[in-house]
Amino acid sequence: MDEVRLHLSVRDLTEADLPSCGWAGSPKHVRELVHQIRRAEAGEVDYLAVCTPVGLPVAVGGVDYTAVPGAGTLWQLGVHPALQSCGIGTLLIRAAEQRITARGLTTAELGVEESNPRARALYERLGYRPFGHAPDSWDVEDEDGTLRRYETVCTLMRKSLA
Repeated sequence: MDEVRLHLSVRDLTEADLPSCGWAGSPKHVRELVHQIRRAEAGEVDYLAVCTPVGLPVAVGGVDYTAVPGAGTLWQLGVHPALQSCGIGTLLIRAAEQRITARGLTTAELGVEESNPRARALYERLGYRPFGHAPDSWDVEDEDGTLRRYETVCTLMRKSLA
């Protein structure tokens, strides 16, 4: 069997990356990443990009340090659909956990949609354990530009990084 190896690096997401991030969500979501980059510049979050050698993001995700006191909250994690199940999500999460511990924090939290058992299985494999459930919602932009409210229920998960 042939094998393809990608040499990937993890760095902060930049505005220059956004045109290459259409796979990460709706156009509205990608436009709003500018706000997350500003929050990163202010130290409120880290917003990471896993990139190929030419600098193209193939995974993105954030760590919010303001959502839960004393913890880093992972959110908006995504891997390019063509590259899922290749270990890139694990690389992204490990890098996020390193950012959390670099700030002197010992707890990582996240919410995973109950309709996403593949993601939950990944988080459990990486040591995250459920501790509750919570509703969540956000605006999604349809292809015609119409905004609609997406509502879901998430399983809340936590991992000790100590």
